[in-house]
Amino acid sequence: MAFRIEGGRQAGQRFIEACELCSHLANVGDAKTLVIHPASTTHRRLDEAALAAGGVTDDMIRVSVGLEAIEDIVWDVERALAASA
Repeated sequence: MAFRIEGGRQAGQRFIEACELCSHLANVGDAKTLVIHPASTTHRRLDEAALAAGGVTDDMIRVSVGLEAIEDIVWDVERALAASA
């Protein structure tokens, strides 16, 4: 799942740094919840045109939901959103 975060690249980085339960990893297929800010990590070397062509925006957060209790995931995401503002 992916969503956009208000505040662009800096807000995306703050969101990732604020996560406690969700792990900041780019791998797929893990049993735990993973979060990543593609524009500052996996796609950081691309210029603006290449990012746009790939559909990667500065405000995009990508989440791979794991097996943790949904209440715990929601708690972590809400905290990280508050910290990103």
